[in-house]
Amino acid sequence: MSADHLKTGAMRRRDLLGTGALAGAGLLCSDMARGNGASCILLMLVGGPSQNDTWDMKPEAPAEIRGPFRPIRTNVPGIRISEIFPRMARHADKYAILRSVHHNAVPLHDAGYYLMQTGRSFEGGVEYPHIGCVVSSLKRRPIGIPAHVLLPRPIGNTGGNVPNGQSAGFLGREHEPFIPCADADARVHGALDLRSESADTRQRYGRNCFGQNCLRARRLVESGVPFVTVNMFETVFDETTWDIHGYKPFSSFAAYRDVVGPMFDLAYSSLLCDLNERGLLSSTMVIAAGEFGRTPRINPAGGRDHWPQCQSVLMAGGGIVGGQVIGSSDAAGAEPKDRPVSPGEILATMYERMGVSANVQIRGHQRKAVRVLPHSTEPIRELFA
Repeated sequence: MSADHLKTGAMRRRDLLGTGALAGAGLLCSDMARGNGASCILLMLVGGPSQNDTWDMKPEAPAEIRGPFRPIRTNVPGIRISEIFPRMARHADKYAILRSVHHNAVPLHDAGYYLMQTGRSFEGGVEYPHIGCVVSSLKRRPIGIPAHVLLPRPIGNTGGNVPNGQSAGFLGREHEPFIPCADADARVHGALDLRSESADTRQRYGRNCFGQNCLRARRLVESGVPFVTVNMFETVFDETTWDIHGYKPFSSFAAYRDVVGPMFDLAYSSLLCDLNERGLLSSTMVIAAGEFGRTPRINPAGGRDHWPQCQSVLMAGGGIVGGQVIGSSDAAGAEPKDRPVSPGEILATMYERMGVSANVQIRGHQRKAVRVLPHSTEPIRELFA
């Protein structure tokens, strides 16, 4: 993202947020903003969660496959998840687990982000837009209400050399995501200002960047913003993330137990519960996805490496029936066993619930029109059975 764009974006933020537009006009116009479909919160789990250590446990497999964590029961009979998510276990009736998601992008972080957020592989030098930016270009909204807010900032360097799929691409800068300033809490009013939230509420989400931005995402949806992206981390280097190669500058299994698991457990559970209690979960999708899964077999360093062939994704809200599992992986969690799910099907589901046809054409500056998804991809109908 260019310096000129960031400068222009900062001016737009001051104009929008300094007037309290999200607090005033947003609350008055939220029904209008959501009138043509569901809202969506996309949680990007930067680093790529291990399916075998989170939501697709393999307790009967050998130790080098099953990993160090044990499965625990949830409030839905027959569904078990990792012990690192005790609060999620109490709310499994609110979300669905897709255990057979797979793709064929190269096993690099940026390639995975791009595919999971645009529905396409990066080819030919053409940068396609993030799903939230497509929504920005297609859906009407009240003046002063951004269509797509990205928190806290775009994904940074994760070792790749292709776009990460979080820009408007060829749609142009007018459809770039709205990115709040880093010091937003110090001068801002409205949905991004958490000072009106109780200390207990902020604590429930977790006193960390991800937790507090999940709370902001809830407030933005309440204020009429149709699409919010929350990046859990900014990079995978020298930071505790899902990227558990087991050696520096990456993370280890201990990171899942001590930091990443509890961080996600608190924020995700609180977000779903708050949306449900406020009557917003039925009209707000919450998608939690990484860029790929991780190798079924533990590597010599005691971690797991990149693995696009199988991963788990969480989908909730917007009419999605919780308490179910879609698809399954094989005994090692290496590849789908039944009902394989592609990133395109996930995006087609999101588009449909937001009132956008996957067949609709989008056109950027000096470009011919193209479909929002490259193929005739169907939504995941089982989610709504």
